[in-house]
Amino acid sequence: MTLPSIQGASVLACTGAFIAALSALPAAAADAESCKTIRLSDPGWTDITATNGVAAFLLEALGYEPDVKTLSVPIGYQSMKNGEIDVFLGNWMPAQQSFIDDLNAAKAAEVLNKNLEGAKFTLAVPAATAEKGIKDFADLAAHAEDFERKIYGIEPGAPANSNIQKMIDSGDFDLKDWELVESGEQAMLAQVARATGENKPIVFLAWAPHPMNEQFEITYLSGGDEYFGPDFGGAEVFTLARTGWSADCPNAATFFKQLTFTVEMENVLMGEILDGEDPADAAEAWLKENPEAFEAWVAGVTTFDGKPARDAVAAALGL
Repeated sequence: MTLPSIQGASVLACTGAFIAALSALPAAAADAESCKTIRLSDPGWTDITATNGVAAFLLEALGYEPDVKTLSVPIGYQSMKNGEIDVFLGNWMPAQQSFIDDLNAAKAAEVLNKNLEGAKFTLAVPAATAEKGIKDFADLAAHAEDFERKIYGIEPGAPANSNIQKMIDSGDFDLKDWELVESGEQAMLAQVARATGENKPIVFLAWAPHPMNEQFEITYLSGGDEYFGPDFGGAEVFTLARTGWSADCPNAATFFKQLTFTVEMENVLMGEILDGEDPADAAEAWLKENPEAFEAWVAGVTTFDGKPARDAVAAALGL
């Protein structure tokens, strides 16, 4: 009568030993070794620098190695097409439709998620300029001399600049003899600051999220729907990955599919970065003040070596 009990005890002991042995083994990697380095593109826009900073901080906490490459929009998309970039957090739509059409034709990219809503992207003037009766694209030509017939854009090759040049070339709004001034985000904003300080009119490319909306009193111009879309260039921002990456790296892909932002969050982060803060440090500080944010981003995600993602991020934040 005692034999079954002995056998049962032996089975339990063996089972316990087996479980203990399994727990002593290192956790299985969530993704293949080739997924450890994740290559992200940054066109030099502060909003994407900010979102890349958030992604980089979290990826490092999870044991990945983010590699952020500064590339113009056309070069960044070409690099994704060539398989040299894995993820891009800055697909502004509809402004970048032509690039998406090209990627789709080559079957080179896939949309992982929509990471931002409520954005806008069109021409604007300082509020003091708007008070002179300049509130619509159609109002510009009558004040050509005040504007020195110049529209200030961002870096060469940016889709928004192409839209502005197309508008000038078309003759719409009687702007055919105007000039598009291409520079970069910071150079453009320095020009806006100079003009605002001197109370001179200036028309420039503006968007939200961006701390420019806090730094300056801005009036977004109506009437540019054909070139920037309705609702003052109302935009949505998407996360793209090169085709096949999400299937090869499902754990990292799950993280990116869940990583979303708000206009208010990006305004804060971008302001810190423009003040000289390192993007990852700005992200860390924001996450420490808003620790609830990362919970949804890492749900169902593990570290690169298969451990709970939430615990790893909390540890990195000192929580």
